[in-house]
Amino acid sequence: MKLKQKIEDKSAVIGVVGLGYVGLPMAVTVARQGFRVIGFDVSDHAVDSVNAGRNYIGDVDDDELRLVVGDGRLSATKDYSQMSEVHAVMIAVPTPLDKYQQPDSSYIRAAVNAMVDHVQPGTLVVLESTTYPGTTEEIIVPVFEKRGFKIGKDIYVAFSPERVDPGNVSYKTHNTPKVVGGVTPACNEVSAHFYEAILDAPVCMVSSPGAAEMVKIYENTFRNINIALANEMTILCDRMKIDIWEVIEAAKTKPYGFMAFYPGPGVGGHCIPIDPFYLTWKAREFNYHTRLIELAGEINVAMPQFVVGKAARLLNKRRVALSQSRILLLGAAYKRDIEDMRESPIMNIIVELEEMEATFDYNDPHVPEFTNELNHKTYKSVPLANIESYDIVIIITDHTAYDWGEIIPRARLVLDTRYATKGIEADNLARL
Repeated sequence: MKLKQKIEDKSAVIGVVGLGYVGLPMAVTVARQGFRVIGFDVSDHAVDSVNAGRNYIGDVDDDELRLVVGDGRLSATKDYSQMSEVHAVMIAVPTPLDKYQQPDSSYIRAAVNAMVDHVQPGTLVVLESTTYPGTTEEIIVPVFEKRGFKIGKDIYVAFSPERVDPGNVSYKTHNTPKVVGGVTPACNEVSAHFYEAILDAPVCMVSSPGAAEMVKIYENTFRNINIALANEMTILCDRMKIDIWEVIEAAKTKPYGFMAFYPGPGVGGHCIPIDPFYLTWKAREFNYHTRLIELAGEINVAMPQFVVGKAARLLNKRRVALSQSRILLLGAAYKRDIEDMRESPIMNIIVELEEMEATFDYNDPHVPEFTNELNHKTYKSVPLANIESYDIVIIITDHTAYDWGEIIPRARLVLDTRYATKGIEADNLARL
């Protein structure tokens, strides 16, 4: 195959559609391997930033981006006619849920429709966006077949789920094992060859795009369900006056049969709060109701309300009504040491506090301001200079920039939802 030879000698031009949290790290990774990469995006900001070597994604190294852009190995464009230069393309566009909690595939459809008239025969097309099983063969394949391409002969199509963990210092795009499923054996052969050339990690081939799509959903549903168990145990332990964190730490001593998952103020990020809904939606097509998955989602969605309720009870013990209190929320990003606000629990917590007429501020060294997707209001981070003036400090995100040994003595009352204060005991400190 000519494509395999172009991949081997690195003369293949690689396209990446979507330059967000998945696409830009992948584009830089591929360019680092010596390939020329063209990034496609509908955003002027993304295109202009990449071409200027300006980074806007936390998991991308500033110097690496400048290097590959400066060397001419990475460029960005809104012009899909440049797709005619590409030999392999990865699609990494958003796959949100609509207002009915159903998958919104419009970004995938738009990307494929924009490229189909420019893709040349012999091109490899891989969808990396997280989605429901069946997407690749139900949405992407028909577009190319209608154009006259024979899958596995004129064009190669596969699905390979993105595995991006923002803030993970050990596993990045280049060294995280990759799962790939092609539409035909020839598609599998070409896509395996491609990913082995661009990654420093094992490539696991599965029999079909549907299997690869299910792998991603299963991984995140597994986490969602186990987090829900930890959260439900937390609610029960709170009523029984048992410290859930002590229970988890003790359970971890078992060398087999137990994997620690932790409670929190709610689940965030693009994957865990959203992916299970793809599966529950698709399951209805097969007349199956995914009861466990949906129940786990209900438990996790209720955690912001539990956090606000516990804060109210703690304040009541001090003869302070929640509606008359001043509250400081520490951390806004959905996880430690990143700026990512996607599906962050703080958004629901803010809505709960506003419904209770509480006065609050937030501080996050990584998020100077954000717009809440739920109420469309914009909030700005405040300095930590006046911790003493708040009735309660609620730890939402356990950023390492926070000095708990300095913060807790200054606070009147602290509610820790992340076990950030492990090893600290104080009369003004309570945990989830």
